[in-house]
Amino acid sequence: MEISKLFKDKKIWAASLIVVWAVALQGHMMWIQRQDAFKHKFGDLSKNEEGN
Repeated sequence: MEISKLFKDKKIWAASLIVVWAVALQGHMMWIQRQDAFKHKFGDLSKNEEGN
């Protein structure tokens, strides 16, 4: 297949967009999970400052 045909094919662009969206969502969910694990392990710093 020619490269120019690949750039014009809308199916490839749609599939690429869906894959990029899924990867970004997965990365975001992993980041949120790390934040929750950190808060669970060390507690919420904003709550600790108010209590002192």
